[in-house]
Amino acid sequence: MSTPDATAPVTPAPEAAAEAHPRFADALRELGLDVEIRRFPEATRTAAEAAAAIGCDLSAIVKSLIFEADGAPVLVLMDGSSRVDVELVRRELGAGKVKRAGADLVRETTGYAIGGVPPFGHRTKTRVLADRGLLDHDVVWAAAGTPHTVFPLDPKTLIGHAGGTVVDVREQTK
Repeated sequence: MSTPDATAPVTPAPEAAAEAHPRFADALRELGLDVEIRRFPEATRTAAEAAAAIGCDLSAIVKSLIFEADGAPVLVLMDGSSRVDVELVRRELGAGKVKRAGADLVRETTGYAIGGVPPFGHRTKTRVLADRGLLDHDVVWAAAGTPHTVFPLDPKTLIGHAGGTVVDVREQTK
């Protein structure tokens, strides 16, 4: 399955921009980004649901995952077909302990619920690690602040606006 072409800037219709979470729509405006926001009637809470709705490869979906590293939140951007290796994240951060954050910390840190967390436009500034595998795509798709909305962007631009450091934190299959 090929990824739909979203490399050309798209000026969203006013109703499309209104589909994004208000905080995320504000972040797009502040960054000067014009992206197409797609809304789906069924939730795209999981990477598999999003890929099926968009019609793209699972690996072209960006998962925005919050972890806790020694008590501090950190955002990990990972492709939809891969899992995060928590030990690699721990080593990358030089942390003593890393674990997945609970729903309350995710909302407190980002301002969004799990399943709708975008890669940027968060309530608080956090450290961001972006897995190198995202760069394998011309276009990736990420949540636009709700479980029903997504947007396309080239991965370098997405990682740059997220303030991400490109790292290798993907769990290796045996």
